[in-house]
Amino acid sequence: MALASRLRRVFTVPSTLSSQFASIRLNSTLTSPKLFISGLSRETTDGQFKEAFNPFGQIVDAKIVRDRATGRSKGFGFVTYTSIEEAEKAREEMNAKFLHGWVIFVDPAKPREFKPTPRSESGPSETGFRTSKTVGWCG
Repeated sequence: MALASRLRRVFTVPSTLSSQFASIRLNSTLTSPKLFISGLSRETTDGQFKEAFNPFGQIVDAKIVRDRATGRSKGFGFVTYTSIEEAEKAREEMNAKFLHGWVIFVDPAKPREFKPTPRSESGPSETGFRTSKTVGWCG
């Protein structure tokens, strides 16, 4: 019985501490005025996209990401505002709302990750064989 009460005290988070964590999560602020918008309809144009986010502040850039080969929308885009306050307002108002029949989600944009270019394996390896990704082992 004493062991159970000790464990309960160890694993129970004080209410003031849990409320502090909740307030931090709810009051998360943006560090950049750029927003990432996902869940866009494939038929949404750049003009419609910019028009939907225009009421929340002055937009520097609004762009839907498109496939290079087909030119079709990939279903997500980015909006950049002049200030973080405008971006926060747009995030609060547009997150989980309908845009052209689809529910969109607005999140802070993350910086692009660096991806090293893949090495080409044109020469033979240590064993004297080279690999072909489409066929398999070549001699």
